[in-house]
Amino acid sequence: MNPEDLRYTDKHEWVRVGNASVARVGITAYAADALGDVVYVSLPQVGEEVAFDDSCAEVESTKSVSDVYAPLSGVITAVNEQLADTPETINADPYGDGWLFELELSDTDELDDLLDADAYGALTDA
Repeated sequence: MNPEDLRYTDKHEWVRVGNASVARVGITAYAADALGDVVYVSLPQVGEEVAFDDSCAEVESTKSVSDVYAPLSGVITAVNEQLADTPETINADPYGDGWLFELELSDTDELDDLLDADAYGALTDA
């Protein structure tokens, strides 16, 4: 079940917008399940500017290494430092403590291009 309060990309990232211009980003439970046990995460640098669809992070599992793409354009304002020691949190709680990074949005209109929970569920048959 995909949380209704999130927006999604077709590349399996989720976005939670807190206030009007800051978004928290992670990978979906579908992606975490497909990856298998996450063993390492490479996160972007705070202050880094990213554009929509830029590869900005990597999630490594026992099966493969997958890029994480910026679902929106903006500047990285925070990263989840806890994942350095406990990357498996992504598998255990992908929509909570397993978040990857936060970014200050440079164009809030890009939110309109993201999928809602129903559209993402249709994409993944979840």
